[in-house]
Amino acid sequence: MTLEPAEGVVGAVVLYDGRLLLVRRGDGWGLPSGTPEPAESAEATAARVVYELTGYLVDGTENLAPDDGAAAVVCQLLSESPSDGAGLAPEQLRWATPAETTDADLPAVVRTYLRGHTPV
Repeated sequence: MTLEPAEGVVGAVVLYDGRLLLVRRGDGWGLPSGTPEPAESAEATAARVVYELTGYLVDGTENLAPDDGAAAVVCQLLSESPSDGAGLAPEQLRWATPAETTDADLPAVVRTYLRGHTPV
């Protein structure tokens, strides 16, 4: 696996027990996301952003095809509880089943991934 430097915004797709980690974005919900540091891969960006925003440790494992210039990375959850110092308060985080994500701002590539990788 070649880890190329990422460009643009990178979203993290964190699934655990059939639920997707979402963060509050203005009036709605979306993926934890952020911009890469210089020479940082999309996988590393996703892991860093999830930790900074939520306190959860994850490992970026699968880079989904970019959708409209935004990358999405599937991440494996490494800690069941967030550490202290997260950038967002607990009420700004939500674990949602795919059926509960209709109100979330998710790229099409993520919705396609969820259809094939979560229980019905």
